[in-house]
Amino acid sequence: MQKLDDLVLNASPEELTKIQEIDYLTQMEGLSFYDVYVDSSSLINQSIKKSFRKS
Repeated sequence: MQKLDDLVLNASPEELTKIQEIDYLTQMEGLSFYDVYVDSSSLINQSIKKSFRKS
């Protein structure tokens, strides 16, 4: 969560616009932007671990 906080706090105006759009879309789906970020990070980490195991 700290990484996401830092991302938002240090974002440029253009990046904030993109983050706001993503936040709006996740809310329309009934999800939290933070939850989606955390879930996607864990999915990415799982994919990386799986690819290393295959090597």
